[in-house]
Amino acid sequence: MKAVCLLSSGLDSLASLAIASAKYDVQIGLTFDYGQLAADAEIDHSRQICAHYGIPHRVISLDWMKDITTTSLVNRQGCLPDMAGADLGKREVTSESAANVWVPNRNGLMANIAASFAEALGCGYIVAGFNAEEAATFPDNSPEFVDCINRAFSYSTLNGVRLISPVLEMDKVAIVKEAVRAQAPLGLSWSCYQGKEKPCGLCESCVRRARAFQKAGVQDPAVEDI
Repeated sequence: MKAVCLLSSGLDSLASLAIASAKYDVQIGLTFDYGQLAADAEIDHSRQICAHYGIPHRVISLDWMKDITTTSLVNRQGCLPDMAGADLGKREVTSESAANVWVPNRNGLMANIAASFAEALGCGYIVAGFNAEEAATFPDNSPEFVDCINRAFSYSTLNGVRLISPVLEMDKVAIVKEAVRAQAPLGLSWSCYQGKEKPCGLCESCVRRARAFQKAGVQDPAVEDI
């Protein structure tokens, strides 16, 4: 079975690729540049991950997206919210953070573009890193989103492309454990919302990742020298 993979180089998409590679013949990794702060880091790390798995890598520009949104992910005025580990259990804080970094229809757009690649390449599946932990505040990470978009693909693709996520029902701790089990090259991953030389350790993505590795009892190889 052939598949294409949505790859941001983050923990979730890397773990999904690692798990899916045992079952699917992944034809290409797709990384999107929508003007996000971490675009260069995500592209560079995704390229290294694809090289590790021996699959082609393609970067797709969505540069117009930065012109239609002021989300903190693309705003270069330094408005990304910082977060403490204790804040992850506060729904009002995580909901506000999610609203700050929300990009209009981003995952829906990426999935649809990936469906075009999948159908054209004769692939039946799109592999993505949607997960239960972030689905609590990001509805486009949820099983309901996956079900709905697959219903649309049953009409918009002739081969009935299916969007799947091997980590859809997992939290970040489980994802770390599965990534280790699947021998994912975690040292090549990049989860930080910022595009600096090293992960900031302060954004929600960094804080969630740090908590997950700590609870899993695994040293994060991507931040060993920080």
